Amino acid sequence: MIIVLERGATEPQIDQISKYLTSRGIRFERMNGRLQTVLGIVGSTGGYDIASLATMPGVQEVVRVSSPYRLSSRSAHPEDTVITMPDGTRIGGTAPSIVIAGPCSVESEDQVRRTAEIVRKAGVRFMRGGAFKPRTSPYSFQGLGFDGLELLKKVGEEFGMYIVTEAMEPAQVPAIAEYADIVQVGSRNMQNFPLLKQVGSIEKPVLLKRGAASTVEEWLMAAEYILAGGNNNVILCERGIRTFEPSLRFTPDLAAVPVVKKLSHLPIIVDPSHATGRREFVSSIARGAIAVGADGLIVEVHPDPDRALSDGAQSLTFELFEEMMGELVRVADAVNRPLLVEPLHKKDGAFVRKPSSVQQ
Repeated sequence: MIIVLERGATEPQIDQISKYLTSRGIRFERMNGRLQTVLGIVGSTGGYDIASLATMPGVQEVVRVSSPYRLSSRSAHPEDTVITMPDGTRIGGTAPSIVIAGPCSVESEDQVRRTAEIVRKAGVRFMRGGAFKPRTSPYSFQGLGFDGLELLKKVGEEFGMYIVTEAMEPAQVPAIAEYADIVQVGSRNMQNFPLLKQVGSIEKPVLLKRGAASTVEEWLMAAEYILAGGNNNVILCERGIRTFEPSLRFTPDLAAVPVVKKLSHLPIIVDPSHATGRREFVSSIARGAIAVGADGLIVEVHPDPDRALSDGAQSLTFELFEEMMGELVRVADAVNRPLLVEPLHKKDGAFVRKPSSVQQ
């Protein structure tokens, strides 16, 4: 980081800035130019408030040279992070793109089982489902809680699927981690720092959704909290951002995929369901996400979306989901990034997770 001083900055002003830095144990080097003086910070930049420093007399601007998100930065970790599930299935890097599919909310055992059967028959290995639901209105359906988690785990074991579900507060994380294979941090909680620290302390992978009004840097800084806690298995999820455009629920930011790929080593998937809020656009954005290099997708599927207790308008019917999967396979093959699609495998009367040959 460098501090660019104003032209004509006085020696007393420079001395005040120097004393401010020294008092906080921060080393710096003074470089006198022909027109301006620059102070170069050496080492850590964590001992002061950058905004306060920028307003000190004699300071023109404070410029970052290194990334503020050291652990999630590609400059510090050039190789792609690849998350390996217990059976060898991989997420990220050059591994096939994955699909995570299921209902927005867990409503009943029949609903979850019917959805799991269709999703699994399509070759999908990961099932999503909300047991705890953050809702805008306090009067909306909030999920089945731990009863919902038990249903997810039961159906996941029956169909040989990995379960992805959301934690809303730090106290829930240890229990949810016992039921889920991937713990989700939702958009509303992207900057819930106690929650980020808590999921940073577990071993299960964490799916971190981008906040609706968050920049890519803020998103990567949120991931930094999880990585700093010791959990290196972080999956980023682009789910649309709030803009001035009202035609969709949010604006799908597919450009975030290549941007994140350049800045970070973490795998990134896309949520076209929340990004659009309308089922007729989900497949289009899903195809685009795979085409721009996403490591996967997370979509909502429901047996009867018009009667869903939450987000029915953006949930795919079984027919639309099956149609979308066929389209995704063709797009994935066209961009030389195969989609992880595995047929059902039954052993001793139960569905089991079968390592895919394409993972080798």
